[in-house]
Amino acid sequence: MGKKDGGFLTPKAIGNRIKAKGLQKLRWYCQMCQKQCRDENGFKCHTMSEGHQRQMLVFADNPTKFMDQYSKEFEDSFLEMVKHRFGQKRVNANQVYKEYISDRHHLHMNATCWTTLTDFVIYLGKSGKCKVDQTPKGWFFNWIDRDPRTLARQAELEKKDKMDKNDDDRQAKQIEEQRQRQIALEGGVKERSMATDLNRGDDATAITFGLKLSNPAQAPKALPAVPSFTDTVPQPSENKTFSKALLQPEKRKISAVEDLVEQNEKAKDKKCRIRYWLIEGIVVKVVNKTVADGKYYKKKGVITKIENESLAIVKMNESGAKLRLDQTQLETVIPNPPGAVIIVNGAYRGCEAKVDQIEIEEYRVQVTVTSGVYKGKTMKIDYEDLSKLA
Repeated sequence: MGKKDGGFLTPKAIGNRIKAKGLQKLRWYCQMCQKQCRDENGFKCHTMSEGHQRQMLVFADNPTKFMDQYSKEFEDSFLEMVKHRFGQKRVNANQVYKEYISDRHHLHMNATCWTTLTDFVIYLGKSGKCKVDQTPKGWFFNWIDRDPRTLARQAELEKKDKMDKNDDDRQAKQIEEQRQRQIALEGGVKERSMATDLNRGDDATAITFGLKLSNPAQAPKALPAVPSFTDTVPQPSENKTFSKALLQPEKRKISAVEDLVEQNEKAKDKKCRIRYWLIEGIVVKVVNKTVADGKYYKKKGVITKIENESLAIVKMNESGAKLRLDQTQLETVIPNPPGAVIIVNGAYRGCEAKVDQIEIEEYRVQVTVTSGVYKGKTMKIDYEDLSKLA
């Protein structure tokens, strides 16, 4: 074994390599030369070396340029780590800095324009990149996401919420007007049906009825009795004067109690509504024309995974491609009766049901719940609150 190989495998050489892999003290690190020394003697020897002296001469020519460059690199790498590691959560600045310096190739703070971590955190707060606050446990901050795509998506969600709120207010106003009309109508019916006493001016006057007959010798025949629901309905050939109106039951008007129950159901559903309706295993339709240059516009797919509240992985039915889409780019799918669906929003979110009838004019679907505690319950759900099961 040669001397070189023997020196490489000696215990001292192995110990030196192990020490070199770990973090060393910051005061023994030279940023200009990017060299880490393990002790004070080694750092002193490095500062006296010719290579270090040349680097310091270069730094002395334009110190502001180097300081600004190192400061920008430190800030960018620090915020990039916060973005991927913590997001917009409120975290302790000291804890974040410890995780940042755990990488031995990181840019050290002593090469920047900030002397302490407190100065750096205050700078982030003043520049509007983070929301900072000081507590007895130290400095805490929240990273503020100013990505144009994120801001655009938030603007779309706010616009959609505003439209939904306007629709809800308009619907509530219509319901209130309908309730007032119903109350007024019931009050008028009660006033018209109120009984009154029969007053006769002269007790001696007799009340007589006269019948004008075409043939006085012939007695009038008795009128046929009105058929009941238990009797056999006569055929048109047997009784041609039978009215067809008797075969059609009158449409029952909704009473005030039923109207109040329906309003309570709507109030309960409105209270339980959430902003995000995505559920795994439902069939959805792409409504964004910009996805893949319109290739998947009006195409259907199945949600296979929910990445966050408003982002889902959709597997397209025809091509089998997987797309990452926001819920604003999707809409629900309504199957024909008796298709299986799942309620995705409102008080009955998560309940499976079957379609009984589709009311196209009212944009609602009458369904019967087939699972859960509400099994057997029949209700009417809006189009956007339920979707077809895969």
